[in-house]
Amino acid sequence: MIRKNIRKRITLLALTGALTAGLCACSNTASDGYDTSSAASSEASSETESTDGASSGTESTDGASSETESTDEASEDTVPDAADPAEDPSDEAPEEDFGTPIPIPEGQYLSELTGLPINKDLEMQRPIAVMIDNEIKALPHYNTAGADIVYEMMNSTANDRITRLMCIYKDWEDLPQTGSIRSVRPTNILVAQEYDAVICHDGGPFHINDYLSRYPYHFSGTFSRVNNGKAREFTEYILKGDLDRNFARTGWSKEYREAPTPHFNFADYGTTTNLDDWDADGIRTANRIELPFYHNKSKLVYNEETKTYDYYEYGKQHLDAETQAPLTFTNVLLQDCSFHQYDKNGYLIYNCIDKFRFAYYCTEGKNISILWTKEGEGGVTRFFNASGEEIKINPGKTYIGIIPDDAWDEVKIY
Repeated sequence: MIRKNIRKRITLLALTGALTAGLCACSNTASDGYDTSSAASSEASSETESTDGASSGTESTDGASSETESTDEASEDTVPDAADPAEDPSDEAPEEDFGTPIPIPEGQYLSELTGLPINKDLEMQRPIAVMIDNEIKALPHYNTAGADIVYEMMNSTANDRITRLMCIYKDWEDLPQTGSIRSVRPTNILVAQEYDAVICHDGGPFHINDYLSRYPYHFSGTFSRVNNGKAREFTEYILKGDLDRNFARTGWSKEYREAPTPHFNFADYGTTTNLDDWDADGIRTANRIELPFYHNKSKLVYNEETKTYDYYEYGKQHLDAETQAPLTFTNVLLQDCSFHQYDKNGYLIYNCIDKFRFAYYCTEGKNISILWTKEGEGGVTRFFNASGEEIKINPGKTYIGIIPDDAWDEVKIY
């Protein structure tokens, strides 16, 4: 739960400029913002499914008002009960072993997405960012468990604020069946730019057009159809050969436009981050995380055996359709973010270019309050403590939930 004194302390330090040094050190050179003042348009915002890869591709069955699948049929919540809240780790002050840095294996390098060793041949390969339908009808998902980073955010203010996933993959050359694929939103485009990722989607509302004109690296509606007995909008997947064909068709480079740097400030390989270094006064228990995504009822539950957070939605643990692998994360980052609703259909954009917004970092069953900042459309989101130091996160996979600011106080961590 939120500790009022921590919130007040962070707010005071942010307002008095305590973060300036940290922001200057980590600031991205891109500084152009974005304007949503003219976004609310009286034009129709219907989506139709893209078939030619055009940036304005739309998907008629994917409009906000069409996603009305009830969650009443979702099975009873089977999330295991969290352990009784323990005393704050800072109070117990146990002797902890944070490990010793170990050499990177020969022929490998530390992934900029996870901080873990992967084949050095992949070093310049740019990631892909895949839009995954998160409606209950679209389940089970294929290969979400294979993603390095997963974003979850409100896709529409309609339908009880249904969410959509954006999965980021570094090693995609032999990607197994992945999806199902749905449309993209402006916020996804702004976030995908942080990774220089090629966006894989199927259309979207016309609000995306300006953003794709500035960041055109995407494939739309040009993937495979799988006869799975569902309506057409739930049948599009990435299959073997689809990505190579799309790269050849568009001419987009498979390599980064600039040499990559770590997306996060990772702890050294072989070690774990010491949260005392970032918030000695505010470490709290984080065995269970309940998010205010009302339609999906998203939760993350700490698994003591794996030291990761297992993802649940619709009252069930999320398991991969092909492998039954759990969707699980070493790191959980939650961002408090305001948003602008474009129209009555519920389309929106998060104001994800902002400074000194609240955030939480959860790892190894613990949680600290932090701040996030993103400067410009090409800027990378950075996470700081109240003293302006960029926090270190543990090597591993990361879940990032972008939480509407009007529901931020409904986040439950215990």
